[in-house]
Amino acid sequence: MQPPSRIDHLGIAVHSITEASGFYRDVLGLPDGGTEEVSDQKIRVAFFEVGEARIELVEPTAPDSPIARFLMKRGPGLHHIAYRVDDLDATLAAVKAAGIRLIDESPRDGAHGMKIAFVHPQGSGGMLTEFCQPAG
Repeated sequence: MQPPSRIDHLGIAVHSITEASGFYRDVLGLPDGGTEEVSDQKIRVAFFEVGEARIELVEPTAPDSPIARFLMKRGPGLHHIAYRVDDLDATLAAVKAAGIRLIDESPRDGAHGMKIAFVHPQGSGGMLTEFCQPAG
């Protein structure tokens, strides 16, 4: 497996993108990368650029979404770390071959034109891990 090329983004679970974005935009002065709804995941996301990485604010759009459940259990805060990879299929195959439990056996569509897949936190030291690759 080729190592990830960089941290793509840090996913932060929030109750409200509108309320949380002021800190990143107005206080830190980070460029706003826009907001997007990912309906099949029942979330809305907003990105803020910071160097080569991004902060992704993740807000639930339904009470039964994974982010809503996360917020009820743990409250707002760091939800996942996303690593940029060049070959998502090969990365998933290598992680699976290493005996690590995957949440996504194959890539799915994510925000901002990315293909994404998640690794279960049990296999990555308790942190939900996302691999992402630009689609196309």
